[in-house]
Amino acid sequence: MVTKNMTIEIKTGLEARPIAVFVQVASQFESSIYVEHESKKVNAKSIMGMMTLGLNAGENVTVSADGNDEEEAIKSIEKYLSSKE
Repeated sequence: MVTKNMTIEIKTGLEARPIAVFVQVASQFESSIYVEHESKKVNAKSIMGMMTLGLNAGENVTVSADGNDEEEAIKSIEKYLSSKE
């Protein structure tokens, strides 16, 4: 299992469209991927789960991946969250 703290740098935060793209990025991987913020932990491959987090630009999250492609999953998610779209 790989766990990493990340900062959301997408200007609009994670609203509907960025969440849809985030879920697409996470869904490319076999690994189980979870996002934690404050006391909530959700499946990164679930649009509805991700929407419940209400994440804004500048907020920190902890992303964990567990599986054969966990390293690649973490790198791809970090790359997406750090984009300044």
